[in-house]
Amino acid sequence: MTAARLRPVDERPVIVHAVHSLAVGGLENGVVNLVNATEPMFRHVIVCMTTEGPMRERLRPGVEVLALGKRPGHDLPAFVRLVRTLRRIRPAVVHSRNWAAFDAVPAARLARVPFVVHGEHGREMSDPHGRMGRRNRARRTLAPLVSRFVTVSEDLRRWLVEVVGVPPHKVTTIQNGVDLSRFGHLERYPARLRLELSGDSVVVGTVGRLDPVKDQAGLIRAFATLAPSHPEAVLVIAGDGPCRPALTRLIEDLGMASRVHLLGARPDVPAVLAAMDLFVLPSIAEGISNTILEAMASGLPVVATRVGGNPELVEHGVGGALVPAQEPAALAAAMAAYLDEPGIRALHGKSSRQRAAERFGLERMCSAYAGLYRDLLAGAAVRSA
Repeated sequence: MTAARLRPVDERPVIVHAVHSLAVGGLENGVVNLVNATEPMFRHVIVCMTTEGPMRERLRPGVEVLALGKRPGHDLPAFVRLVRTLRRIRPAVVHSRNWAAFDAVPAARLARVPFVVHGEHGREMSDPHGRMGRRNRARRTLAPLVSRFVTVSEDLRRWLVEVVGVPPHKVTTIQNGVDLSRFGHLERYPARLRLELSGDSVVVGTVGRLDPVKDQAGLIRAFATLAPSHPEAVLVIAGDGPCRPALTRLIEDLGMASRVHLLGARPDVPAVLAAMDLFVLPSIAEGISNTILEAMASGLPVVATRVGGNPELVEHGVGGALVPAQEPAALAAAMAAYLDEPGIRALHGKSSRQRAAERFGLERMCSAYAGLYRDLLAGAAVRSA
């Protein structure tokens, strides 16, 4: 074999990202953004515990994606496949995310991976406040196997330290970042034409998986109470998920079929946001919301529930309003205040965009994760010297 036909040696450290899947969601969006931005520095492999998903299409060419086909609950064969996969890849770092991928922590140590990072990005409806004893005991018991925990909000950091019992020095907070180049540059009325919305409407909207923890049902009920006094207002909900049939029935029961539109999953989220006048996130629990960041980057005022990391993003009275979770009357009042004051909508939307640009840019997030990986690897190099 001639030298010309020899493959160049890829000396980039290998980072394995363990996730539940690459379905459409905020966590998955963050992983894709991070991988794409730092690919020149690291060779990334994404291991999906269950199946792949549509977010794979956004990855740079050459990023390897593997699916283990894990079944719900304890799946020992899938765990064994994960250990064998990690032994074959021999990564420098395994970075698991959320409870659904927590099996990667012991699997990485059994595969003799030098460093294990575990990220907490938010919670699901089965444990919205992070109080499930069995899971917290597992996190606390396996904490010695984790080189560094990463939370996407200070709220999650406090929970890991004060409730779970993870040593504070092991926990780092890296807030999510938004790609400002993708949002805030589209014209409102062409965007509305794409959604078949009237140019004269005042459009209230949200984007997210149709899941109980996101409480789109509460948003629909709140909107229904203000709809009679605001005939120009419509509500659009982008996203898909298990709650769609129930939400469809609720819209019909409330007589809101002409005013509330379920858009389904949309590949054109920047255009959907460009069509809105007001963004609302009614979640019962959150880590830190990518959709809030995208709405801020789109120059929208944001009404959100005062849960999780939402108060770290939205400045109440400056770029939006914060309300208690699961209180439709408070949510309706906050929305009505913006519907009644177009000048305030414009002012708070401008403040939102400025805050996103100054504090939550994608470059800052990616730089922080790259710095974390480099610090871990540099520590290993020093110890081996």
